[in-house]
Amino acid sequence: EASTQNLPEAFKIDMDFNDTLLTAERGMHIIKGLEKYPHVDIYETPIPQGDVEGNRKIVEASRVNVAMHYGTPSPSIVAKTRCCDGFVVGGGASRVMEAGRFAGEVEMPFWLQLVGAGLTAAFSLHFGGVLQQARWPAVNCHQLFEKDLLAQPIKVKSGHAKVPDKPGIGYEIDWDLVNKLKVEKPPSRPEPERLIETTWADGSRMYTASNGTVNFMLNAGQKGVYPYFEKGADTRLVPDDGTEAWKELYRKARASGPVKA
Repeated sequence: EASTQNLPEAFKIDMDFNDTLLTAERGMHIIKGLEKYPHVDIYETPIPQGDVEGNRKIVEASRVNVAMHYGTPSPSIVAKTRCCDGFVVGGGASRVMEAGRFAGEVEMPFWLQLVGAGLTAAFSLHFGGVLQQARWPAVNCHQLFEKDLLAQPIKVKSGHAKVPDKPGIGYEIDWDLVNKLKVEKPPSRPEPERLIETTWADGSRMYTASNGTVNFMLNAGQKGVYPYFEKGADTRLVPDDGTEAWKELYRKARASGPVKA
């Protein structure tokens, strides 16, 4: 609501619920409430993708496009039921081309989700240049990196970047920087201790600790541990200040799952 007040008309907002609306019936008031804002353009995975009938109900009920990660449910079921309006496509070159060809055959749009630094974004541009239905905004996240590994950054104008026609990926690579930042692959994913505080308008608080999984907050949301999409919720990272109080709260939250303050 606040973010749409001063946005240009052409700016669009896509929302990834990560299936936390749980069911079409339970989430419909949120689906319908958000669509009144004209900038809202896509809902990504509002409920579990395997719920074909529920997703179909959302598609039929809302003007906002529904996107699903390609592969679940099977592409043939999606084509028959139209339980989504388009796809999220990622992976290696073969998988991306396969998904892109299918989307072209059934005339369903998708966005390319190849996440990484500038090298990955440049790689992604080539798929966007040859796959007709890659019409939704790409998700590359290379702008989030301090260094994007390219000698010159990818220029974006009015939401578009030119597909390069030079050899290779089409951009000069900063090999000095690549070699400087290159590291051996660690035996496991780094897992710093993180403590998340979520607050609500009534002053209540919950603390969630990282637990070795990637989506530790998402999993709790899918299980209904948090209150269901109450207005006024806010989330922040609680810095480790080195105190015993922080360590004890982290240990408690990790052992018991999200805990109330």
